[in-house]
Amino acid sequence: MEEIGKQFLRNIQNEMDSYIENVDLTAVEKAANIILDAEAKGKRVHVTGIGKPGHVAGYIASLLSSTGTPSYELHGTEAVHGSSGQVLTGDVVIAISNSGETSELKATVDTLLKNGARIISCTGNEHSSLAQSSEVCLKAQVGREGDSLNKPPRASILAEIIVLQLLSDLLQEHKHLNLEQYVKWHPGGSLGKSIREMEK
Repeated sequence: MEEIGKQFLRNIQNEMDSYIENVDLTAVEKAANIILDAEAKGKRVHVTGIGKPGHVAGYIASLLSSTGTPSYELHGTEAVHGSSGQVLTGDVVIAISNSGETSELKATVDTLLKNGARIISCTGNEHSSLAQSSEVCLKAQVGREGDSLNKPPRASILAEIIVLQLLSDLLQEHKHLNLEQYVKWHPGGSLGKSIREMEK
């Protein structure tokens, strides 16, 4: 078991080292500018995905909201059953899918585009229909997932999180977020307590 664990960690380290080395910073900057442009016009940000990327969407929406970019999680399948009504014309939707071909998400993106949304894709397949439907593609491509099956999303999920965390950091720094502002949105838990203690 120990050797299996070590091999997995080596695999993940290699994948992440390679991914980080090749992150397209220009694309991330373009995505940030799309969001800033939309916000300047009074528009909003939504994040969506299916399956495991759907859980990433919830985390990223929360991270963005707590760092100065109010964002909303959009359920990837409920969107075609009425929830797309939360997305107004000109709003930005970050759509996450490793393959970029997930049928449920394709239906959601088609609906959002018809309703006038702006799409930022985050996918491991820059040639996918999702990537082609977006204004900018944040590539989250990995060679292998890290385990022997090479099917359960592991490394690909980490890549999605890394590039979207990077996007959140660019937005945070552009808005000059400070601890006083941050604790207003994150007053609870040990994190909020640690900031309040610093201010004493």
